[in-house]
Amino acid sequence: MEGPLEWAASIGTMLAAAIIALDLGRRMTAWGFVLFCVVSLMWVYSGFTGGAIPIAAMNIVLFVINAWGVKQYWSDRKRPNARAKGEPNQSAK
Repeated sequence: MEGPLEWAASIGTMLAAAIIALDLGRRMTAWGFVLFCVVSLMWVYSGFTGGAIPIAAMNIVLFVINAWGVKQYWSDRKRPNARAKGEPNQSAK
């Protein structure tokens, strides 16, 4: 498990984490989650073909979590930082 696919997945994972950590806005965060989805699929393929089933299983779960992140951050309906900016909590109504 040390081929070009694994290197690309490793670099992509680090880049996706950096994009999300930099908090450059909702759209860029969504792109970070998209990149996480792509590299998760790369890890799943690598895990199954390289005999690393735990890596593949973990990344199947991470793919689902990251896909949820894409949905959340590409949707303008939900704004998780609303309370931090002093806006009223919509669920309290």
